[in-house]
Amino acid sequence: MREPNVAEWLEEAKRDPEAPLCGMYLTHNGVVRSVPKRTARQGIEGLPPVEAVDFSWDKALLDAAVADAKTWPGVHYVRVWLAEGRVPVGGSLMYVLIGADIRPNCIAALEKLVGYIKNEVVVEAEVTADADKDASAECAGAGTAE
Repeated sequence: MREPNVAEWLEEAKRDPEAPLCGMYLTHNGVVRSVPKRTARQGIEGLPPVEAVDFSWDKALLDAAVADAKTWPGVHYVRVWLAEGRVPVGGSLMYVLIGADIRPNCIAALEKLVGYIKNEVVVEAEVTADADKDASAECAGAGTAE
């Protein structure tokens, strides 16, 4: 699956009929890191490094989340791309672009939408080389936005 070009996304967003209402655009690019989520979030040490993430998502939930986000205060543009399948360390899992009237609305919308996607829309399973210790740590809905 080819990753989007954020510069192209921004160009398209600025041509959108609602672009004159936007005073800010924010993007989020979530990527696979080698540090396990339980180490990053809970401080659990000694876990094997992550080599990849098995990533899936629910299209109906994503479509509903994007439609809902477009109703939030000041939000005039929303675009999301999600990866599928096994994504290696350094690979992108998610891109989100929000266009809103003012900075506080844009920041709040990006944080809320990414958090919802991470907690409700996607299922992530970390894949490690050490199958005996922790071959696949299930992470669906296990945290806030990256």
